[in-house]
Amino acid sequence: MNPGERLTETPPGVRLAPLDDIADGSARNFVLQMKAGRFHGFVVRKGDHVFGYRDRCPHMGLPLAQELDRYLTSGGELILCSWHGALFDVESGRCVGGPCMGASLPVWPVTVEGGIIRTA
Repeated sequence: MNPGERLTETPPGVRLAPLDDIADGSARNFVLQMKAGRFHGFVVRKGDHVFGYRDRCPHMGLPLAQELDRYLTSGGELILCSWHGALFDVESGRCVGGPCMGASLPVWPVTVEGGIIRTA
């Protein structure tokens, strides 16, 4: 693999950030550089739960946010693709509005262990 290649998964157990670094009802971008290439994903926090997704819209394959960490609608209730307006459920990643109805964001397994967000 090319070190610049975009990866689609990460190994389990990678420490991402303390849960408290992401405000409740917001999201954060993560780019992980590994020997095989880079992984681009984001995590949404809802209370003590986190939901991770690869940063790729199923509609056109573009990253969802045009501005760093701007993955959610203004009220934080849905994930928004800023390019074409697709809307996704935070907990399932399923498209609930826009050009890719019925498709889903690619899940990035993440968990919280001892207050730390890690890949699962």
